[in-house]
Amino acid sequence: MIPRNQPLAMHLDDPHRHGGMMRERRYYRAYGLIVASDVALPELEPTEPACPDILIAIGTIDMPKPSPEVATVFRFEPDRQYLAWHAVGAFLISDFSRIDIEPAPGVDDALLAFPLLGPVMALLLHQRGLLVLHASAIAVTGNGAIFMGDKGAGKSTTASALIRAGHDLLTDDVVALDLTSPDAPMIVPGFPQIKLAADAAAAISLGRAEARPQVHPAIEKMQHRLHGNFSGSMVPATRIYVLQRGQKAGITALPGIAALPAIIKFSYVRRFGRAALSGDFAALHFRQCSAIANHVGVFRLEVPTGLDRIGEAVELIETDLATGNLATGDLATGRRQR
Repeated sequence: MIPRNQPLAMHLDDPHRHGGMMRERRYYRAYGLIVASDVALPELEPTEPACPDILIAIGTIDMPKPSPEVATVFRFEPDRQYLAWHAVGAFLISDFSRIDIEPAPGVDDALLAFPLLGPVMALLLHQRGLLVLHASAIAVTGNGAIFMGDKGAGKSTTASALIRAGHDLLTDDVVALDLTSPDAPMIVPGFPQIKLAADAAAAISLGRAEARPQVHPAIEKMQHRLHGNFSGSMVPATRIYVLQRGQKAGITALPGIAALPAIIKFSYVRRFGRAALSGDFAALHFRQCSAIANHVGVFRLEVPTGLDRIGEAVELIETDLATGNLATGDLATGRRQR
């Protein structure tokens, strides 16, 4: 989308200088969009230079900055959103297509990328009209499976186990859904990286994956750049699994009255509070969540405690997606177990 105030093309040949250094502008593809970036983003798929949908520029932002006492500053307006972290830097989203960044002193591109490709990108995609979930998504034989859950529930671990079983990553952490056809939601592919805790990475071999250096001592999960097992095409959203730990693997259908609150709870924009749903976005957000609840099966997935048993959940997911419904003998209870 071209900014409404001025053509985006005017920025393309204007390399930015920050801290006395000329920055190279690189081009990538993510979430079906062309991204031109002054920040090196090896997590993304490179592409040839072209008129971008999103411009990421380094420069000065004339907005209040966080301090050691007030570590974050968030501001939300209909046409621009401001997210700033004292330890990382400030990010200003504008015109639904531009992200300006003012790094904190001494912060490198690898650390900038952590919020840039997480909450900042999620908010930009939300502003562009996509429904964004804090989740992971895998393509399983043409079906899109989304994994939501509280911190530590095992979203990325379950996704990684499915990748090990031969299925393809669609996106990790930020799941964008295209509801152009509300009765047929599509998962938009993100980029071929998944973040895993050290114990999960040791237990689940991802084959052709490159473990990237730790971004910051306070960030425990390691980033794994996949070279293969990534789906670059949109896939229908077939199942949403809400993860919780259990004694054994089990899948239980959630009734509509529980499905909608679960989707709203794990929508990414909810992490920023009501202020992020400014203008008409609150009504749009509710309609989008309702469409997902009405047209995508939402299930509770119990994942056995212990990484050595993650395969039980994988087999159950594969069976559920292959049959398209719960086993005939379990329809009365709406539950399947392994």
